Amino acid sequence: MNVPVNLKYTKDHEWILIEGDVATVGITDFAQGELGDIVYVEVETLDETLDMEEVFGTVEAVKTVSDLFLPLTGQIIEFNDSLESEPEKVNSDPYGDGWMIKIKFTNPEELEALLDDAAYKELIGA
Repeated sequence: MNVPVNLKYTKDHEWILIEGDVATVGITDFAQGELGDIVYVEVETLDETLDMEEVFGTVEAVKTVSDLFLPLTGQIIEFNDSLESEPEKVNSDPYGDGWMIKIKFTNPEELEALLDDAAYKELIGA
């Protein structure tokens, strides 16, 4: 189970890479493994400002559809357009080419609510 140490995590199995006031977000290796083959990623909230834990999109696998929850309050400033034609990148490279959105976050205090790699590993029993 791949859980990079340089990222933050949520209980909803999303990872967050913080660079200044921009956060890149995707789903974890654990989540993509549980979902199975990803066939579609939908994000219709581009340029919207949402609160922490609001639904920003959905990920569709062969057997299920799951909501994606915003890990930090902020504006969604970018969507990984390559996922429209190659959603399988979420399976093959969840921490790289399979990233989903970038957020310009507005409340740095919310970072305290995120899990570090050790806490996330404990959550998933790794």
